[in-house]
Amino acid sequence: MELILLKKIANLGNLGDRVKVRSGYGRNFLLPGGMATLATPANVAKFEARKAEIEAAATVELNAAQARAAALRELRVTIAAKVGSEGRLFGSVGTTDIAEACVRAGQPVERAEVRLPQGPLRAVGDHVVTLHLHSDVEIELPVVIIAEE
Repeated sequence: MELILLKKIANLGNLGDRVKVRSGYGRNFLLPGGMATLATPANVAKFEARKAEIEAAATVELNAAQARAAALRELRVTIAAKVGSEGRLFGSVGTTDIAEACVRAGQPVERAEVRLPQGPLRAVGDHVVTLHLHSDVEIELPVVIIAEE
């Protein structure tokens, strides 16, 4: 299946690229998400006519993500959790907990923007998580987990 990308997609291509993908990926993810359109001659002509408008919208989106990143760089999140012996948590701290802590701190962050490459946090102490705000904007967020009393 050949598509024209309407957004930059990691490991696939940039805005306006013509890419070949498996039909299930295109039909079930890219097309319904508005990230791509079929590469028919009519759609190619329509895309070329709207290319400047789409690129301007992508630039606005990138600038908004960079502004959010600047505001989030100063943020340090502290989460209180129940702790057992040896500093291990009862349960874990996941993406939802971190996103809610950011919202309580006054910086709205979606759960999907929080990345935990090693999985949920399960120990007391200082941790660093990644916030994926845009395909070109990622920042590191310090998270401190303390024992709940």
